[in-house]
Amino acid sequence: MSERKVLTKYYPPDFDPSAITRTRGPKQVGPRQITVRLMAPFSMKCTTCGEYIYKGRKFNARKETAEEKYLGQIAVYRFYIRCTRCSAEISFRTDPKNMDYAVERGARRNFEAWRPQDEESEDAILDRIEEEDAKRRGDQDWLEKKTAEAPTDKMEELERKRDFAKKEMEVADALDALQDRNARIEARRKEGGDVVGPSAIEVQKQKEDDEDAEAARRAFQRKFEEMEEVSDEEMNSNGESSTKPSVTDPSATQAVSSKEKEKSVIEMPPPTFKRTVKKKTDFGAKLGIKKKPTLV
Repeated sequence: MSERKVLTKYYPPDFDPSAITRTRGPKQVGPRQITVRLMAPFSMKCTTCGEYIYKGRKFNARKETAEEKYLGQIAVYRFYIRCTRCSAEISFRTDPKNMDYAVERGARRNFEAWRPQDEESEDAILDRIEEEDAKRRGDQDWLEKKTAEAPTDKMEELERKRDFAKKEMEVADALDALQDRNARIEARRKEGGDVVGPSAIEVQKQKEDDEDAEAARRAFQRKFEEMEEVSDEEMNSNGESSTKPSVTDPSATQAVSSKEKEKSVIEMPPPTFKRTVKKKTDFGAKLGIKKKPTLV
């Protein structure tokens, strides 16, 4: 196997060094270019074949320094790459003013973050073209309709949008209620029951919900009355106020009796949420199996 690094060179016996002439190649015209490895700084679309080049795609690019400078001091660099599909040349340069890159030719940038927000959109361009055509045709009906539709005030536009959203919500709620009603009618029709009135299950459920709501209301009312009584006792004990009714005052006696009567009417056992443990069924006794008594 031959050596990879050759330290000596072979010179033939008839070698004449004076026969070798020194030649110079042509000088490079224009700015000096160097080959660099870079990633695409933004996503772009090739204007030749329509290929999308995503951000971060690596290229072997040619880099050169442009003649113009930003503010007379900051250098502007230009890069040349080729499309990955059609090999068309794409060039872009640095943009120090917006701290970004700008496409020069061969591609179109998908998104430009530095583009001003007040730039005319596509819808605005189409509306402007339609208005110009209507003015050129002399179509007064279209112009009057457009003027009537255009809001004259920001508050009017906001109120119009609010009313429209409210109407949409009402329509959606009505549609949901109609769908529920149709589904309920279809279910009753399949069961063979009455389609007009509510089903027995719904009536029972509504009754249970009403009972639960009434029980909760009474419990909260009783708790509130107890808190009021405790607060009255504390105020009486501290001597801040003495609101105990006298026996000779008929209005106070009548108020106390009415309060006691209401309390006796409302008073009912509080709801309990205690967990009840069900007794286990002895299946062995049902099968006739007798357990042996424990010795301990």
